[in-house]
Amino acid sequence: MEAKVWYVALAIVVLNLPFGWWRAGVVKFSRDWFLAVHIPVPIAIGIRLASGLGWRFAALPLFIFAFFIVQLLGGRARQLRSPRANAAGGAGP
Repeated sequence: MEAKVWYVALAIVVLNLPFGWWRAGVVKFSRDWFLAVHIPVPIAIGIRLASGLGWRFAALPLFIFAFFIVQLLGGRARQLRSPRANAAGGAGP
């Protein structure tokens, strides 16, 4: 795959990480959960289209993988950080 594909995947990762963090801190299937999952979708599509990659199928699995894995990693980062922040006396997220 060409470098542009990897740059777009990296942009999707950077975009989606805070949304995964947010998603992990709200009630599952609530309005905020729905927003945290779905707001980055049109942004990621816009990044892909703006990069000139369009709808090339060969890159689609990488982008989907980047999107969902980073949602999970953002949530996991929040779970790992929360106990440490609370144990240190911090307010926590």
